[in-house]
Amino acid sequence: MRVAVEQAGTEVGLRAARILLGERDLTGLGVIGGRPKGVDPRVHRVTDLADYDVVVTDAPDAGDLVEAALDAAVSCVVWGDGEELEREYDESFAEANITLLTGANVAAGLAPSLAAHEVALGGVVMDTSIAWTEPGTPLRRGEPIAFPDPVGPRWATRRGSVHGYTAYAAPIDGDWAGALARVTSAGTEGVVTKAVGVADLAAHLEALALAAGAMAIDLYSPGAHRPADASEIYLAKALDAGLGVATYTLAD
Repeated sequence: MRVAVEQAGTEVGLRAARILLGERDLTGLGVIGGRPKGVDPRVHRVTDLADYDVVVTDAPDAGDLVEAALDAAVSCVVWGDGEELEREYDESFAEANITLLTGANVAAGLAPSLAAHEVALGGVVMDTSIAWTEPGTPLRRGEPIAFPDPVGPRWATRRGSVHGYTAYAAPIDGDWAGALARVTSAGTEGVVTKAVGVADLAAHLEALALAAGAMAIDLYSPGAHRPADASEIYLAKALDAGLGVATYTLAD
């Protein structure tokens, strides 16, 4: 697998590249708009996107690179939410037999994928919600969210829905970040609420979310997708790359 990476001013792209270098299936990693560092013979500067299987970017506005990927007939993974890119390029990527994966981040990727994974386990689902952290001043009231340590319990505010799930965002200061899914379902054991969460350094967690998209891209169908469209595949790749998951269950 050959991956081209664009680091657009954040630490996420660089960390994602380092995570990808740990993949045994990676045969080449190209650097867009920069000079390769280190001595790994697989790393080089990108001169032609068509030489790669997938291009990855941490740019918040990735329109130009998405267009370049389409022109080169190369699949593309976007860290930003990219809902407008989905609508604009879905048909074009499908016709070119390549994939556009947007929202490969903690809020739009990991959190709803955790929820989709739990929903798929069975039972009659009664309620599902997701939450994530974002930089900001911690709240003193709101929706209580029990993120795993070292993030810990936080107050969050409602953010509409993501992938059909009720969503909450918890402002947090410092270097840590987290995501959580809560699924209440009824089964043979009664009504059970299960929480599944992740927490890590913010830049590393975001990089894992982005790198997982690159590693899973061949398993999505052509066209535009979000990570949770194939949550099992996406989470499996994130776990392979080192994502740690914490769970707890409350039975009524």
